Amino acid sequence: MAKEVQKANEEKNALKSRIVLRVTHELQAMKAMIKENSEKIKVNKALPYLVSNIIELLDVDPNDQEEDDANIDLDSQRKGKYAVIKTSTRQTYFLPVIGLVDADKLKPGDLVGVNNDSYLILESLPTEYDSRVKAMEVNEKPTEQYSDIGGLDKQIQEFVEAILPKGVLMYGPPGTGKTLLARAYAAQTKATFLKLAGPQLVQMFIRDGTKLVRDAFALAKEKAPSIIFIDELDAIGTKSFDSEKAEDQEVQRMMLKLLNQLDGFQSNTQVKVIAATNRVDILDPALLRSGRLDRKIEFPMPNEEASARIMQIHS
Repeated sequence: MAKEVQKANEEKNALKSRIVLRVTHELQAMKAMIKENSEKIKVNKALPYLVSNIIELLDVDPNDQEEDDANIDLDSQRKGKYAVIKTSTRQTYFLPVIGLVDADKLKPGDLVGVNNDSYLILESLPTEYDSRVKAMEVNEKPTEQYSDIGGLDKQIQEFVEAILPKGVLMYGPPGTGKTLLARAYAAQTKATFLKLAGPQLVQMFIRDGTKLVRDAFALAKEKAPSIIFIDELDAIGTKSFDSEKAEDQEVQRMMLKLLNQLDGFQSNTQVKVIAATNRVDILDPALLRSGRLDRKIEFPMPNEEASARIMQIHS
């Protein structure tokens, strides 16, 4: 009986040794494979990347075959997503293997870096914005305070309460404190402040206005919480009319893009739009519809009491 127990223990120890030896061998093989793959990744990730845009992401279902007798390769049996990219050299490629970036983290329009030879996606790149849009960001926080504004107590109260909707329209004659109040509000928050001037968009950026409006809203969403202040809205927000002039057509295109952007985010997002105008009567009614510039605040010329308060602050 003792011999049988000893023999069983010897067999057990031998089996254990074989298992340990096999696992050790597999572990060494895996480490070698990891090292080899790491070297391959290092070579493939060597700069420079080829900058590309994601055009489309396609879901893959290996069960969807056009013909029952069609040849089935390994790629067709892969579950996940395919990608269609367009490179900076204006070439379009279909990628059955996306690369090193998780497909769930990609979306159409994203900027990515791909390998120059295999076109595998190696890295997601930060969104590229027009330098003119970045210049619209006010880097130095405004210093104005509500106490610096005289004669607008009612407007200040309405303005603070009105920040809950998507946007606010301030209207009234020039010099009544619209821009000053917008700067004072920005000073009270830690939000990014982007200032767009309507006349500047029309006069300086002809043919690029719609792109700048789109990029401005994209930058605001990325840097949320943020405020977009559109001064002299009437320069780009006039009522639609037929015209063959390039400038007028550009204004109408910017107007449509602005409406599209206002409709593109919910009222509970951290991007708010503040607009100011001297000519509310010529604005397109589409801008003033519910869900866009929800609250309208009038800035009249100061009366005697308000004038006295202004003089007291600045004297």
